[in-house]
This record gives sequence, C-alpha cells and structure tokens, in this order.
Amino acid sequence: MDNKKYSISILMGIYNCADTLPEALDSLYAQTYQDFKLILCDDGSTDNTYEVAKAYADKHDNIILLQNKENIKLAATLNRCLEYADTEYIARMDGDDISLPTRFEKQIKFLDAHPEYAVVSSPMIHFDETGDWGRGKANPTPNKKSFRKGTPHTHAPSMVRTAVMKEVGGYTVSKYLERGQDYYLWYKIYKAGYKGYNLQEPLYKMRDDRDAMGRRTFKTRWNGFVIKKYVMKDLGIKNAFCYALPDLLKAFIPAFIMEKIRKKRMGI
Repeated sequence: MDNKKYSISILMGIYNCADTLPEALDSLYAQTYQDFKLILCDDGSTDNTYEVAKAYADKHDNIILLQNKENIKLAATLNRCLEYADTEYIARMDGDDISLPTRFEKQIKFLDAHPEYAVVSSPMIHFDETGDWGRGKANPTPNKKSFRKGTPHTHAPSMVRTAVMKEVGGYTVSKYLERGQDYYLWYKIYKAGYKGYNLQEPLYKMRDDRDAMGRRTFKTRWNGFVIKKYVMKDLGIKNAFCYALPDLLKAFIPAFIMEKIRKKRMGI
C-alpha cells in the first residue's frame, strides 16, 4: 500500500460473500469521492471470498487485506480493521451491499460542514435478486430517547469521526452483540455526549431477501431484549423493561406477520 494520507478508512468485514463482493467493491470504486483506503478482513470464510478480495488488493494500492484464522464474528473483525484506521473518518460497508455513487461525497461534505456531529448515516434501499423492494426511513436528528424505538442510525451506510470511534473503544465484543453491535456502538457514542445525524436521501442499497425476518431466532430476540433493557436503563430512560419487552415478544409472532409489519413500515 502506498504512503498517501487518505480521508476515509472503510472498515469491511467479509464472510462467505464471494458471489456478491465484486459488486460491493465496484460500488466503492465508482464513488464520486475517491480519497479513501479500504481495510478488508476475511473472517474465516469457507468459500473463495479471500481470493476474490486478494484479486482486488493486487489491483488497487489503497487496500489493506487481513485474514482471520477462524471466524470471530463481526464486532471483533471490525475492531481488527479499526487498528489500521488512521484517517479523519471511518466508513462502514458490507460485502453483499452497494454504496450509491455520491455516498462518500455527501457524507464528507456534511461532516466537514457540521463539526457538532460525530456520526452521519442515511436510510437504505432494500433489494434482492428481483430488484429494489423497500426503502427505510430515518429520523434526521435522533437523541437518547430514540433508542427506545431501536437503532438511531443504520450501520452499514454510516460514517463516523475516527477520534470518536477510538475514544469509545470501537465495537464491544460480547455473546449478546453478534447482531446488535451497531446499536451498542451508537449507545456508547451518545453516552459519551456526542450526537449523530441522518441524511434523508438513501445513499446505500442493502441486499435483503424478503424472508429475512424468518431467520431471527429466539436467541437473537433474547439478546436484543437484554441489550436494549441495559441501554435504556443506563441512558436514564424510565420503564426500560417495557421498552425492551417488544423485542422479545417478536420471537413469538409468526415470521409472515413480522414480514407484513416490516413491509408496512417501509411503505411497501
């Protein structure tokens, strides 16, 4: 890798995404803002994800490619990537998604103009093999009370000031956070006194099949309940148990009903 000082470090944990990784990486190299380095870490893939990533690393001199000997899950993998981040900003990206062309340009412009914000994200467009099928929504100015409803920022499209990310210790590794590492990260950032903003234009496309809700296990729901209850209580929000309980109750609702609720929320 060359010695150029970049503005953005993209943290990207990749796992068994060989088929979708080229499209994801190509979307980064199609950005209107190219002042970034890409930190890829293969988390013990069992397919040829690492070989696909290496082909890109051999072609582009702004890629750092890492490989875990075994699968250590996303939070620990992203922390390993974070060790190599020495830029002003950190951006996230997943190996099966797409960053829309002006994502970085618009996020950098916002953070440069608004030093009072530590985080910026945006809604996502949801797509599968048939095309786009949903569009998320986001509160432009979330606060601590926003954690009652769920995560205040979508994770994959986010950009964070590196100094803030490192101040709060990056991602927390816990058996309860295999799916909720982003919710807990935002909690730590808001707990430290920082705030974030959500642009209203979708700048990211998430590969998301229509049966995703059916893959949420009881363990996942239980862990979400435990973490949300803790976060609510620690942020000083009353009735923490009541706000967290719906996350657990969702485990007992049939997947097809949850999917209908999800589609209604996205305006489908």
